[in-house]
Amino acid sequence: MASGSTIVKQRQLAIRRQLDQRGIALKVIAMDSGLSYSTLASYFPADKDADPAQMPTGVLYDLCGHIPDDLLSLMLPVGRQIVRLPDDLDHDALSDLAADYLSTKAAAHKADSPAGVQISDCEKDVLDRKVVALRAA
Repeated sequence: MASGSTIVKQRQLAIRRQLDQRGIALKVIAMDSGLSYSTLASYFPADKDADPAQMPTGVLYDLCGHIPDDLLSLMLPVGRQIVRLPDDLDHDALSDLAADYLSTKAAAHKADSPAGVQISDCEKDVLDRKVVALRAA
């Protein structure tokens, strides 16, 4: 199993590839974040075979708002992600989504559902999508 340091460096290279594919210039990130271009290029080198410098946690903080959250989330362990709290949280909509999730989950535990009282794969897929909607709300 790869060490945490190796995994993080691989993810830094993946972030650079994604930045390039999305047309997000490292120079723009440098200007917007206040970090120097050369420092960012050492963390996110263009050469896919390069060994990136290990990025300090403080730099992750500095890059929030300048690199998309889904890309910064690659720096975190699997199953974790950076999620921005909306400025205009609609509690009524959130309540509706939560109620929909709970009713769908309750229905999945009924004897006449595809897997009986257990949650079937198809029900899990539906519930997973509802969780994503909840987290995005």
